[in-house]
Amino acid sequence: MALLLPLWFLVSCSVSKYIPEDEKLYTGATLKINRDFSVKGFKAINAELEGLLEPEPNAKFLGMRIGLWSHYKMQQENPGFINRFIYKKLGEEPVYLSDVDAEKTQSLVVNRLDNNGFFFSRVSANVEAGPKKASVNYSVDLAKPYELATYQYEKDSSAIDRGIRELLDKTEIAEGDYFSLEMMKNERVRLNEALKNKGFYNFNPDFLIFEADTNQYEDKRFDLFLRLKQNAPEKGIVPYEIQNIRVYPNYSMDKYGQETDTTLVDNVMVIQNELTFKPDLLDQYILIEKDSLYNSKDTRLTSSRLTGIGNFRFVNLRYTETDTSLSGGKGKLDANIYLTPLDKRSIRAELQGVSKSNNFAGPTLLLNYRNRNLFKGGETFNLTAEVGYESQIAAGDRESLSAFEIGLKGDLIFPRVVFPIAIKERFAYSVPKTKISLGTEYQDRRGYYKLNTVSATYGYFWNANRFVYHEITPISLNFVDISNTSSEFEEILEDNPFLRQSFEHQFIAGITYNFAYNKLMDKYREHSIYFGANLDLAGGGLRLLNNVFNNQDQNKFLGFNYAQYNKGDIDFRYYWRFTEEKLLAVRLFGGVGLPYGNSVSLPFAKQFFSGGPNSIRAFRIRSLGPGSFTPETETTANYFDQAGDIRLEGNLEFRFPIFSYLKGATFVDVGNVWLVNENEALPGGKFGKDWFKELAVGAGIGLRVDIEFFVIRFDLATPLRSPSLPEGERWASEFKLQDSDWRNSNLVFNFAIGYPF
Repeated sequence: MALLLPLWFLVSCSVSKYIPEDEKLYTGATLKINRDFSVKGFKAINAELEGLLEPEPNAKFLGMRIGLWSHYKMQQENPGFINRFIYKKLGEEPVYLSDVDAEKTQSLVVNRLDNNGFFFSRVSANVEAGPKKASVNYSVDLAKPYELATYQYEKDSSAIDRGIRELLDKTEIAEGDYFSLEMMKNERVRLNEALKNKGFYNFNPDFLIFEADTNQYEDKRFDLFLRLKQNAPEKGIVPYEIQNIRVYPNYSMDKYGQETDTTLVDNVMVIQNELTFKPDLLDQYILIEKDSLYNSKDTRLTSSRLTGIGNFRFVNLRYTETDTSLSGGKGKLDANIYLTPLDKRSIRAELQGVSKSNNFAGPTLLLNYRNRNLFKGGETFNLTAEVGYESQIAAGDRESLSAFEIGLKGDLIFPRVVFPIAIKERFAYSVPKTKISLGTEYQDRRGYYKLNTVSATYGYFWNANRFVYHEITPISLNFVDISNTSSEFEEILEDNPFLRQSFEHQFIAGITYNFAYNKLMDKYREHSIYFGANLDLAGGGLRLLNNVFNNQDQNKFLGFNYAQYNKGDIDFRYYWRFTEEKLLAVRLFGGVGLPYGNSVSLPFAKQFFSGGPNSIRAFRIRSLGPGSFTPETETTANYFDQAGDIRLEGNLEFRFPIFSYLKGATFVDVGNVWLVNENEALPGGKFGKDWFKELAVGAGIGLRVDIEFFVIRFDLATPLRSPSLPEGERWASEFKLQDSDWRNSNLVFNFAIGYPF
């Protein structure tokens, strides 16, 4: 702050002295709305009117107009390299009072008020000027709005009449609504979309007009009438019927017209010069039906389903009118679907810099081979080889762990449900895909152990709609063999029998399910949420098989110890957007794993941990918990100890723009992990009735370089409450920012890729 004050004074004074004598710097405008009655949706109307106050004044950051200051500095004969750089990134042309057209703004405000039913409102403007700066104050005397009394459709005898009458029952326009051009526009769009789903292929929303009548009322009410234009073309107001459906699975401009083989499947003609895609499988993606009415929704979904196969570069669905004349009050359409395939095979090499949630980072080389349309049914085969080295960063006083990894994984994806019994999928939005995976990985955790992993999965995934995603894996097998353990790691296991069992129970067989509901991607929403849920059930099937075959050792299957647990978690996120880039983000996370049978804790790879760049950022990775457990010293052993079967966490973060691609944030994090069963090696780690007294609290600030396709994040945080300290001493009582020892012990720096949530 001591540095910012002189900088603020320097920039402010520099800006003022550069303002020309005959100009005044425009500092912005205010809008005051005078009214003596309540207004529905006043906040939105006020925001809409404020958006009309132009031009925008020069931007300010912490009270300083840095962009304007850099512009003035560039006008010097020798601005210097630094000034040229700042101007290129931040420079702004000055906005003067002479650039403001107050009369135009007044007219815009009056027009917008009329569009929202506030007819006969009055707007005035007043300039408030100083020696070097000026602002404009706008005042609105708001007139009472006109309210809707009735909404009616003027019936006629056209073919479209019945369709419109049916749709009017579902209108969102209601008695008491204010007169609004936007409301009428939205109604025309709604009717247009609905009519196109009823066969009216050539309908246009411009064929509908609204008329408002106030003659029946002495107060400010009006009747709203909807009717078709008298000159609407006949083809625009009659339904169309699908006559022929043709699909070209290997279409290209070069080959067009050369297809010779036509296969008819359920009235769909599949035309190809050689077998590119099996016709009976391709037909499953097409929702359009012969002799049915044209339907805009089915057309859109058919294109989406065909695109979702992942085999086609272009999907183009075109309709052609087969007869210029109308018969029986209906038109006829042919549907032609042109599919341009992607390259069948591809090889890709990637060199990545990987940053993981457990604070491991390092280079990774990936080699990927892909074969599309493997069995001529849209199947995709991926084979990926991976070689990488990673080391733990931000380890604090612990010795950093490092690892060398090499792996090979194959995925076979079918763009349909593959099941021993034929299943007719009923998902209109997208077709579920079946994924079969088999992989192996070798990991050398330097100085501690080596892991050989073999995994296999069989499952399904699909998007139920634009926001909802499901993934279910009924067969999930994972076998991990630990070997070459060092004496140091054996000592760690010897001191913690629970940890030893979590490494021994490395045969995991179970079922997983993942669900996500995500509206966070819509930046125009003021309020948006994300809800995710994961379920992981392991060991129950193997236990059942042991009972069926009367195995004497219930704790082993085929001679291997296997894990038995039920684990689930939920992740809720809420964004409150004040502007597109300024928002309040909230996350609540809760997860619990319940070991049973021959397991007293979750397998190590399945345990929860807290702390780190995507968790409680004031604490280093895996340095929290479990519960109030206090490690004697911060060593590598704690990395394995400080995890749990239960995790509760809450995060609150305010994000705001600084300039261009640089964003800022302030945040508070709360949470911890706990054990389900008592572990003598970790006293205080068991979840109990006083769990809330064992929550850690941290706060901090962050900078984010947001370059659209990726985000580089820097967060600096400090603990406010440490559960490992004795009760009564857990809240931080002093903040000695000037003390280097205090900063080294209490400030935690996090580097990560992407936003934390």
